[in-house]
Amino acid sequence: MRKIWKGEVVAERLKLTAMAKASGCAAKLNPATLDAVLRKLPRQTDANVLVGFDTNDDAGVYLLEDGVALVQTVDFFTPIVDEPFNFGQIAAANALSDVYAMGGRPVSSLSLVGFPDRSDPDLLEQIIRGGLSKMTEAQCSVIGGHSIRNEDMLFGYAVTGVINPQRVWRNVGARRGDVLLFTKPLGTGVITTALKKDRAREDSVAAAVEAMCTLNRGAAEALQELEEESGGRLIHAVTDVTGFGLLGHAREMALGDAAHGIAPVSLEFDHAAFEYLPG
Repeated sequence: MRKIWKGEVVAERLKLTAMAKASGCAAKLNPATLDAVLRKLPRQTDANVLVGFDTNDDAGVYLLEDGVALVQTVDFFTPIVDEPFNFGQIAAANALSDVYAMGGRPVSSLSLVGFPDRSDPDLLEQIIRGGLSKMTEAQCSVIGGHSIRNEDMLFGYAVTGVINPQRVWRNVGARRGDVLLFTKPLGTGVITTALKKDRAREDSVAAAVEAMCTLNRGAAEALQELEEESGGRLIHAVTDVTGFGLLGHAREMALGDAAHGIAPVSLEFDHAAFEYLPG
């Protein structure tokens, strides 16, 4: 964006968050609306589908052969921060997170782009560069993608990973007496909403960006070590806290799964035990 100042054309900082009606995962469809639609659809029958869309899991899992399954997810959203490079990084980390949350290892991805005609292509380059930097860090190859003209800017990835079908983590399965472990501070949703309204502190935004750009690979690898040491007996449910916030994702963990004999449970939070982002 440019403006005239004393007869000269000067650059003006563009707020990516101002280019969307809702930022990031806040632009998601209402889950109740989506669930009502999905319940009306016919179910496919395929014994190789280990995890499908009949549950609220973070990704789908498809058995290829004994000992090897694919874990697949797709995630894209509108700008959640104003820096294009950071937006690309966050979008990539967010898409990769679903694979980590299932216990998988990302191997390849396809980029998804929605870009307004009126926007500067340099912005798109920086967004894609940011995403590529995180995919490279995750050792996940970007092998293609698809782009469209769109009123709202959109960016994300479809990610494919590999997973041991005997070691798939579900977001249901929490049991009485389980302890909830959180690997990142809470507060990104509040801070990014404040950013869109020009009411966020710089230190708050910087801390939120750092948290959102950090891959969940380290946390997943630590859980996998616990899984190996315990023989698969310690970890009952795993998810990543993203668009639906702490309470939304906690509810999914607590609901249980009658089809698999998993009873619902109640969760209790000690808010003083949480780590929060500044601001």
